[in-house]
Amino acid sequence: MATKSTAAFCTEQSKRLYQRANRILIEGGSSPSRGPANYGEYPIFMQRGQGSRLFDVDGNEYIDWMMGFGALPLGHADPEVTQAIAEGAATGAHFATATAIELEVAELLQQIVPNAEVVRFANTGTEAVMAVLRLARASTGRPKILKFEGHYHGWYDDVLVASNPLPPTALGWPSDPVRIADSSGLNRHALDDTIVVPWNDLVSLERAIQNHPGQIAAVITEGVMANMGVIPPDDGYLEDLQKLARHHGILFILDETVTGFRIAPGGCQEYYKLSPDIVTFGKALGCGLPVAAFAGRAEVMGALASGGVLHYGTHNASRIGLHAARAGLGKLTRNGGALFKQIRELADHFASGMTELFRRKGTPAIVQRVGPMFQIMFTEQKRIRDYRQFCQHVDRKRYQRLSLKLFEYGVYTSPAATLHSIVTAAHSTEDVKQTLRAMERALEALG
Repeated sequence: MATKSTAAFCTEQSKRLYQRANRILIEGGSSPSRGPANYGEYPIFMQRGQGSRLFDVDGNEYIDWMMGFGALPLGHADPEVTQAIAEGAATGAHFATATAIELEVAELLQQIVPNAEVVRFANTGTEAVMAVLRLARASTGRPKILKFEGHYHGWYDDVLVASNPLPPTALGWPSDPVRIADSSGLNRHALDDTIVVPWNDLVSLERAIQNHPGQIAAVITEGVMANMGVIPPDDGYLEDLQKLARHHGILFILDETVTGFRIAPGGCQEYYKLSPDIVTFGKALGCGLPVAAFAGRAEVMGALASGGVLHYGTHNASRIGLHAARAGLGKLTRNGGALFKQIRELADHFASGMTELFRRKGTPAIVQRVGPMFQIMFTEQKRIRDYRQFCQHVDRKRYQRLSLKLFEYGVYTSPAATLHSIVTAAHSTEDVKQTLRAMERALEALG
């Protein structure tokens, strides 16, 4: 049972492990999102997961709403996925040869994902994006890529811009955004061919296309902005974006690294009735193992043949990862995708409960969501619709304080307001009830 009282809450073992880890790992880990920037003095070290629960090294139990940054649509240690991984590992971890499992999962993706005429596997969402941008430039003969403010497409130099919150005064005018790199150490010319445009703003998109006639190879977008909490597209926006791209001979790349196999069986393509030229997948595809893919029109994807557009990888189509993917996709799509309906209904219930709690407490907060993806935003606004509004109106520190306090009551979410939580097939109505009770106590404790 998740922790009910703060009296017994102790994370001394995590503290000791962090002190050890800090001597050999930068900030005690292998990703800054797991370090002190989000977690304060030290992160909680987890030991195991089961279903909707995480257990830390001090024996504390948590209802997990982060779920490995959304990579676990079936929850922790799903029996079917666990069995598939064991069976795959028992017959050899890695061959670097052609395998039947690669073909089987590709065929599954073709059946599930609209427009997946051809499939190629990679290891991470970042790798998949790197490959599709190269593919877009090669197949169109054009140099430029158009991306949107607030969208994160991995840590590839060419798109590592305008994806972190900044002071609103640093952003420039929407008609001419200031391109601010997200990292030191980028190639000095990495962003020369990257155009940045505000999202949910069709006028700005049209202007950018007109200002670069015949130069834009691809426009890349998330189906839901998922690196600024959860920001849905305006009604009809993605469809209009798609039409504009087609009209100007620009490839439409839909990055479903985050949304794939979460929003619907066919992802945002299915949910918003889109027909992208190329789509990328990661996170949920491997059910916790590093598996990614990109798929699309054969005419475009065919440029990969014989390394014409180079995409190598020793671990591409990871054998054990694909065993997990096959099991996960099979379970998610069974009975006409009934699990997605179950998850959506639970997410509806949870979001309604949080909204009512904030209303009753007089807390200036909203719950933004699409399907199972949701984020709490402390704001006086009724809706946050783009990156600039997020930067200006969302109290990120207040969300962090709530998240860290929830740990004491047995609820685990990412303390970063820019990230989001997810309802999975492993969660239950009892998890929702306990979380709402914990949230009420945490809000009262924080005052």
